[in-house]
Amino acid sequence: MYTAETWPIGANMLSFGSTASDGTPLKDAPSTVWASHLRQVKELGVDQVDPTDAWLPLASLSEDRLEEFRRVLDGEGLTLSSISMTRNSVVDADNGEQNLRDAHRYLEIAPSFGVTVVNTGFMQALTPVQQKATWFWLADGHVDDPARRDLAIERVRVLGDAARAQGVQLSLEMYEDTFVGTADDAVSFVTDVDHEAVGLNPDIGNLVRLHREVEPWTDILEKVLPHANFWHIKNYTRDQDPATGAYSTAPMPLKYGYINYRQGIRRALELGYTGPFCCEHYGSDSLGVIAENVHYIRQVLTSALSEKS
Repeated sequence: MYTAETWPIGANMLSFGSTASDGTPLKDAPSTVWASHLRQVKELGVDQVDPTDAWLPLASLSEDRLEEFRRVLDGEGLTLSSISMTRNSVVDADNGEQNLRDAHRYLEIAPSFGVTVVNTGFMQALTPVQQKATWFWLADGHVDDPARRDLAIERVRVLGDAARAQGVQLSLEMYEDTFVGTADDAVSFVTDVDHEAVGLNPDIGNLVRLHREVEPWTDILEKVLPHANFWHIKNYTRDQDPATGAYSTAPMPLKYGYINYRQGIRRALELGYTGPFCCEHYGSDSLGVIAENVHYIRQVLTSALSEKS
């Protein structure tokens, strides 16, 4: 069992983007660029990161470059909390098989970095309309085809076998209009997968930011937390004008938004949650907010775990 100080809580590196300042893809950039990004995290008092493939796709690195990344991590005094795949669905009609191979690679390399969970999901690339929107979630995106659900279950089971063989877990990220897009759908899907190495990532921030009717966050967590093995954690404001029906949402630090994460994290612990956290944020100084969120979670854990001791 982790303590509040040792619990894996990482900063998502998504805010740095996928290219260096000169446009070079980060996977091809000099390791000094990686070090510069990681150093900014360390300077904020955060010791762990999640190197999402939207920042640095570790599965695409050669063995030499992977070792180079390992040396950079060590040099900056950082470790990995988790590894996340972003918008690379294993049932994507065009790229699903390659994404599946990448997922296997992440599971293969995870133990060498001390990582206990690899996160994936069924969200796909942003549409042109989403890319132009102030916030991409304000426009409709990919919707999973129910006809591909059986294939999704099959491929996730295969990944579950690979995860179990490596002694790690696979987590499925909740995201709107996918096979795990609501609490009921997520529980149904992971129940049908029925694999001890596969759980849910209750990323309910993905849901409460939507400008549509959404189940109360307390109800969502109550359903999905018993199946959770990893947690992308972020918060938003959420409001609806009863006169017009219009919604308003915006990213916020964990302790200021619509979701009460002190309550949510405490409930997760009551239900036996032991997985890592990965802090995310969009807009403004994303990294600065993420650092605040890491420290906030540790305080909540300190308070909650002290009552158990």
